[in-house]
Amino acid sequence: MQRYALLLAFFLAAFGVAHAQWEIQDSGTTADLRGVDVDGGVAWASGTSGTVLRTEDGGYSWQTCSVPPGAEHLDFRGIQAIDGSTAIVMSSGKGDLSRLYETTDGCHTWKRILQNPDRDGSWDLLYFDRRQWGWLLGTPVKGRFALFYSDDSGRTWQELRNKGLEAQAKDRAAFAASNSSITGTYGAIKFGIGGNAGAFVYLITETEICVDDCAREDFSQVEQHAKWTSEEVPIGNRSESSGVFSLAERPDQTSSIRRAAAIVAVGGDSLKPDDAERTAAFTFDGGKTWQPAQTPPHGYRSAVAFDAATKTWITVGPNGTDISTDDGRNWRALHPDPAMHEPPDADRDWNALSLPFVVGPHGRIGKLNPKALAH
Repeated sequence: MQRYALLLAFFLAAFGVAHAQWEIQDSGTTADLRGVDVDGGVAWASGTSGTVLRTEDGGYSWQTCSVPPGAEHLDFRGIQAIDGSTAIVMSSGKGDLSRLYETTDGCHTWKRILQNPDRDGSWDLLYFDRRQWGWLLGTPVKGRFALFYSDDSGRTWQELRNKGLEAQAKDRAAFAASNSSITGTYGAIKFGIGGNAGAFVYLITETEICVDDCAREDFSQVEQHAKWTSEEVPIGNRSESSGVFSLAERPDQTSSIRRAAAIVAVGGDSLKPDDAERTAAFTFDGGKTWQPAQTPPHGYRSAVAFDAATKTWITVGPNGTDISTDDGRNWRALHPDPAMHEPPDADRDWNALSLPFVVGPHGRIGKLNPKALAH
């Protein structure tokens, strides 16, 4: 029987039928990883104890980067690649535990470029639009979400005090879980939050959207005078641990105006990872109105992404991986392939996603096999 199983596995693999869903990588670390970003052929990951990893060969080998000076105790919850050698990493924590560090030489050396000026605040999200315009979001301080903006690839930052960002920390907060609950391009930025008041997505309104030949001065002026509105999303259960944890967009390829044809939000309650109720929602009008998934993912989900090549949405969390091929209306589990004799947890225990890579606790890194999304 064992010989038959091995022959069957060999036969299926030879004809391209059997495949691993996530190919587990050797990260060389036991740090908990929550940040990951891919720029061309280079991928970066970040996590606890000042950990930053980098690969130039598709994950075949991961380089353990130098730790920024004085950052051994920091939790790097987000990382964004500017180019193959340049990246900015964000730590989360109260007060000055929230910092930004930049490397320009492939993570051999680091420079601290920003530190949280609010002793009661904490940073949650770092995002770059086309690698030049940056957004840094923190928990509400003094009745307003802390929001910083950069127009020079993160070298300098300015705090924005736009209308519509008013919020109380006891009611609303973003989550430093996967560094992916913010998305958008060409000025149409959105970020998702949760908390006791419920789940919401914040959208920029009453501002211009720069499409072509955008000067830095134009963006600076636009963002300083922007206004925001928040739209309720049917995710979570109105508790401190629930809400929107991740957002992703599918671009509209039929329009000359760069906009999202569909946006998907995922989340739920991070303290109830197996509760599948109210864990995903979708919108087709830029985020103004949201509908709950008809068949939701199989539990709390911390990250979501859209794979343009296969037109598939993929979302991950502690108890597994789900995919959708109808813009988030219905989700189905992406199970390991028995023919490959994968371990039961091959598709589980994930925090953050930047295709084709996924990262999780205890140094877990996986790379998506493209055949896993074949329909």
